[in-house]
Amino acid sequence: MKKPDTYNPFKRTAEGKFPSLSQNAPLRYLTFSALYFAQGIPEGLLWFGIPAWLAMNGKSAAEIGAFVAILGLPWSLKILAAPMMDRFTYLSMGRRRPWILFGQLGLASSFFAMAFIADPLNNMAMLKLFGFFVGLFAVFQDIAVDGLAIDILPVDQQARANGLMWGSKTIGISASVAVGISIINAYSFFHAIALFSIFVFLIMFIPLLFKERSGEKRLPWTKGQVSEAAAPIQVHSWKGLFKSLAKVFILPVSLIMGIAAFSFAIGRGLMDTVLPVLTVQELGWSDGEYSKIFAVINLVSGILGMFVAGALIDFFGKVRMMSIYLFLLISLIVSAFFLRDYWDNRYIFIGFMGLFNTLIVFTTIAVFASAMQLCWKRISATQFTLYMAISNLGLAAGAALLGPLKSFMAWEYVVLVFAVFAGFMLIAIQFLRFNKHTKRVDLLELNQIKLDEAAMNFKSVEVVVPIEHKHDNK
Repeated sequence: MKKPDTYNPFKRTAEGKFPSLSQNAPLRYLTFSALYFAQGIPEGLLWFGIPAWLAMNGKSAAEIGAFVAILGLPWSLKILAAPMMDRFTYLSMGRRRPWILFGQLGLASSFFAMAFIADPLNNMAMLKLFGFFVGLFAVFQDIAVDGLAIDILPVDQQARANGLMWGSKTIGISASVAVGISIINAYSFFHAIALFSIFVFLIMFIPLLFKERSGEKRLPWTKGQVSEAAAPIQVHSWKGLFKSLAKVFILPVSLIMGIAAFSFAIGRGLMDTVLPVLTVQELGWSDGEYSKIFAVINLVSGILGMFVAGALIDFFGKVRMMSIYLFLLISLIVSAFFLRDYWDNRYIFIGFMGLFNTLIVFTTIAVFASAMQLCWKRISATQFTLYMAISNLGLAAGAALLGPLKSFMAWEYVVLVFAVFAGFMLIAIQFLRFNKHTKRVDLLELNQIKLDEAAMNFKSVEVVVPIEHKHDNK
């Protein structure tokens, strides 16, 4: 009788080998949580901790802004990196593991190298250069981890895994900011960066130790072979990749999900921009107070998302839980609109921010899990990254809306606009039919396998040229 999928993930199998990720659910959860935690460590220090440290040491807003802009540049290249990772891999080591190891090693190495910058406060050029490389390798690691999650996670585990991934990254960000700044102030820039880069390096041993599927190579020089599960879904041409992307993305459910995610992201981007400006300029908070309160709220909501959001989505379903979260968000925003006179009460507004951010995290986890389920595995990295690019475009559009809206609206009406975008998403997701979409993707996969087999058979056909024999009439 087969053992259940809950045994000790580190226990060796009967053959004396560690189980693969495809064989063990706890191991999958551990791996994805650890890899996202590894993303959160440099992200927290570089995006939040170091800018605050630069500000404390008298760097101008322009210098700090330029540093943050360089950090964000590699993330705008995700849509270019993802197709390359679908197209090329060292398949005998797995579809995603080679890229995860490449990204994780590069992330740890570039982060560690950053620690050796001499006098970083007066060497902003080198700080930006190493920041760029840290971001670049983080992009490769992020895309590969998401692609691996889509490839090997059963549908009923995707939401829980997304909750764990989101929460782990949040904890990594919060821990690196809180501890990192303390180490910089107590010791030095070198000690903080070097210490955290060691943590990032140690996490690399998890994907190094555990293979995607049994029978694959752990390293290029070890024994193993291409998995029968991975080989059929590997893309072998750029033309095939982009044709497959076009086929799956024009399916009705894919289009609806893209539109819904874009609408939600516009509202989220608007509120992300509204809250710091509203609290500081209108409600009289200091920027330090807002940062501390937001950090605590973000950590708590991330941990709740880690242990609660995914489990609820797995149990009750994605569309149902997204509908409940969106309904609660709309109700909260409408209530805040009518309770405008109470915004000056700091405790009430902190309560509003806490509820709002928690519901945003829960909805975002549901959106990510839904996007994963809609992906065609042979191009999962590219398709999922496209959903994320659409979402990022929505965030930018929402942030850009603040200026025009505030020019002719009071703050309470600007906040109410969020309900419009959330309401549009609430209506759109009612048309999501995951089962129908899965059947259509399965049919696309079946047709693609037939096309691949036909192409291989055509190449292997030997053309026999008849030879004319001249007969001797003697």
